[in-house]
Amino acid sequence: MLLGHRGSPRVHPENTLASFQAALDAGLDGVELDVRRLADGTLVIHHDEALQGGRALPGLKRAELPATVPTLDDALAWAADTGAYVNVELKYEAARPDDRVGRTLDAVRAHGLTRRVILSSFNPLLLRAARELAPDIERGLLIHRTYRLGLMKAVPLDAVPLAMRLVDAAALHPHHTLVDAALMAQARRGGWRVNTWTVNEVADVQRLVALGADALIGDLPRSLLTAR
Repeated sequence: MLLGHRGSPRVHPENTLASFQAALDAGLDGVELDVRRLADGTLVIHHDEALQGGRALPGLKRAELPATVPTLDDALAWAADTGAYVNVELKYEAARPDDRVGRTLDAVRAHGLTRRVILSSFNPLLLRAARELAPDIERGLLIHRTYRLGLMKAVPLDAVPLAMRLVDAAALHPHHTLVDAALMAQARRGGWRVNTWTVNEVADVQRLVALGADALIGDLPRSLLTAR
């Protein structure tokens, strides 16, 4: 499976409907996108915690955002119309789950995308909450050595099996630099798919295909399509 990382961000601004459509038009299977919560409860598609200029999203209302920032409903309606597969990454400002988990899952169901969405996060607590609320919607655990979870480091590699069992994840989502034969063997023993990001170089695409990665997520559709 080949997914556009926030769409096709070298063609259109990332995490916009135009960027998502460009990824699909280029021949990819779908997109990865990021969900954040506004002060009024609106769930929007945006990677960073703040807009350009520094205004923090958790303190803003929908009417204060640029029109190019889609809501989660906008993005899921697009996916339902086009048949795209979607990796929905839950962003967070605090480690403890809030209503964005349940409301994201409700939106996935409302748009009939239960089988075409995987919910991912660096935060296993959010994925654990998702498991309890909607066990039928797949979950993927993101890992990267440089990310932090609150005041703690993100899930270290030696704790991945425990974390995967905790959240009952269908897939591990490692940064592509972490994927090697040992990690792939561990994933096969655990019965997990390996969906890796951000894969932009053709050499990395070929290496990951040879290792047996299940999904590649990247910024450049042309590079990703060399997998085929």
